[in-house]
Amino acid sequence: MTTLDRARERDLTEVVAERHIIVCTGSGGVGKTTTAATLAVAAARQGRRTIVVTIDPARRLAQSMGLDALDNTPRAVDAVPNLDAMMLDMKRTFDEVIDRHADDPARAARIKSNRFYQQISGQLAGTQEYMAMEKLFDLHSTGRYDCIVVDTPPTRNALDFLDAPKRLTDFLDGKFLKMFLSPGLPATKTIGRRAASGPGLSTKAAGRPPGAGVLDDLAEFFQSFEGMYEGFKNRAQLVYKLLASGDAAFVVVSSGEPTALREARYFVQRLAKEGMPLAGLVLNRVTPALPEDLAALAARVGEDDRERLLAGDDEQRAVAGMLGLLDRSAQVHARQQRNIESGLHGLDPRTLVEVPEMPSDVHDLEGLDAIGEHLIRS
Repeated sequence: MTTLDRARERDLTEVVAERHIIVCTGSGGVGKTTTAATLAVAAARQGRRTIVVTIDPARRLAQSMGLDALDNTPRAVDAVPNLDAMMLDMKRTFDEVIDRHADDPARAARIKSNRFYQQISGQLAGTQEYMAMEKLFDLHSTGRYDCIVVDTPPTRNALDFLDAPKRLTDFLDGKFLKMFLSPGLPATKTIGRRAASGPGLSTKAAGRPPGAGVLDDLAEFFQSFEGMYEGFKNRAQLVYKLLASGDAAFVVVSSGEPTALREARYFVQRLAKEGMPLAGLVLNRVTPALPEDLAALAARVGEDDRERLLAGDDEQRAVAGMLGLLDRSAQVHARQQRNIESGLHGLDPRTLVEVPEMPSDVHDLEGLDAIGEHLIRS
């Protein structure tokens, strides 16, 4: 029995029943949001107080749970007792972070009113992922939930969810920041003089160079963060420690296509490198093998037989069409399995769950329960 065969024998029952934090990660378009919602519903149905957090702008999660919309406040899913859902609002979460780390309300208000902050609070690279981790830690700290399921942003750049805290804290503690905080070197004056001396630039009557207001905002922004960097860094370290603990589990979501499998492979390897607890790999929209009797029938009927049926009456042509569909399904299944075996060769995903292609898009609780039957078989 191969490593992948052993992984196929396992499911996510233990994860749903016992883990405090479940992080679903993977590239876009592979059913990650649906998987997160399914795991959350399953945990809630077991009596665990559960919340699922999404940052997917498509808002499919709300629709699948019968909610009109989600926002930064947990909302009860009436159809599933013990279940809340929310969608991360980056700007509001960043504001909450500022309120937490600023030493007084006036300082927090000054930062939040800064025009540079208002621009970057929703656009700076890594902000979305960092704020997802902040919200995760907030929910954990309340002690209100037994299970927290996080649907991370779709990414093609490794595990941005893990990299984001370092990128953001590096930005706040980088050379740019140090320039603005250097004693005796007011950044606005320095940059202003450079701007004013540039060719073709004129100054206003008051003697301020063009764009000085922007430079003032920029300087004020960085100066306002003086002394707050350690708070950001320490918080990020706490979240990282929480994610690396035995209370957490990462579920990598992919499909049976080569590109998605390559990304999934990288995610699994990166989690191992970071010492993060991998629960398993979920492959969505996999074409299942034909039942034995239909597979035997399709194998017995050759191309010549189908040609003769196609030349017959309506009933014979219908039979030929059905046999053709069976043949194509068998070919797709074989191709996907080759992709899976090749793409995951030498990898131990611990658990490998193949979720078959559903008859229609999953858009309600019934569909989530149907997927749950594959993720939790025990």
